[in-house]
Amino acid sequence: VQLVESGGGLVQAGGSLTLACAASGLRLRDWAIAWFRQAPGKEREGVAAITPRDRTVYDGDSVKGRVSVTVDHAQNVVSIRMNNLKPGDTATYYCAAVPQARFYGYESLVGREQHWTNWGQGTQVTVTL
Repeated sequence: VQLVESGGGLVQAGGSLTLACAASGLRLRDWAIAWFRQAPGKEREGVAAITPRDRTVYDGDSVKGRVSVTVDHAQNVVSIRMNNLKPGDTATYYCAAVPQARFYGYESLVGREQHWTNWGQGTQVTVTL
């Protein structure tokens, strides 16, 4: 299983950005995919997750109402679009995967990093004023 993130960069506050997670070695509908982020000096935080089989999205409190997560089964890609970005969104964003049978919804997104079995290398997002 391999996860590769792309789409990070520099964006002004109030702007939008779309990150992509290209998955290989797995079939998305059998897994749950999540986005986590980590800012310097802070713990890793769950941003959002999706179960590609039914496209159910779980978004974390810090981004609620500002993100949309989509799945392209043909390309095996999960994307997250973040709107109204704030300087506090500056972080390295990671894509993670776990077999859906081991996914527990919001419980897997908050404080359960160890449940996620596969991780990408991360992509940097920097939001400026």
